[in-house]
Amino acid sequence: MITLEEDNLEAVVKILNAIPEFDDLPNSESIKTRLLGKPHLILTAHDGNKPIAFKIGYERDNRFYSWLGGVIPSHRSLGVAGKLADRQEEWAKQQGYTSVWMKTRNRFPAMLLMAVRRGFRIIAIDPRDKITEHRIVLEKSL
Repeated sequence: MITLEEDNLEAVVKILNAIPEFDDLPNSESIKTRLLGKPHLILTAHDGNKPIAFKIGYERDNRFYSWLGGVIPSHRSLGVAGKLADRQEEWAKQQGYTSVWMKTRNRFPAMLLMAVRRGFRIIAIDPRDKITEHRIVLEKSL
């Protein structure tokens, strides 16, 4: 049974280390620093006692920014990312935000497709030296 919980930074770090696509992993201190003094939400998903996914968002530019998330490979395609996104958007709406925005890299087509399926629209592209590293900026009204 998959359960969701809030504010488990220790679990986030375990999950980050189990996701092969991430490079330049943030540690708990850098995550705390980024979130310091900002309204934020840290969500984790667990299969029994095992942490399997996370999603972190915070207020940025007077909107809710869905910053970082991931699901360990063994638990992908089970709808876990969608459950975390639903809970995050619910929370953001309850806090008074009218939109949520995010960035993804061009090398993560599954993330881009999931965002578009969830109602996000591309609002900008931040080009980088390598096309796979272009940042795609998306926004969704709540």
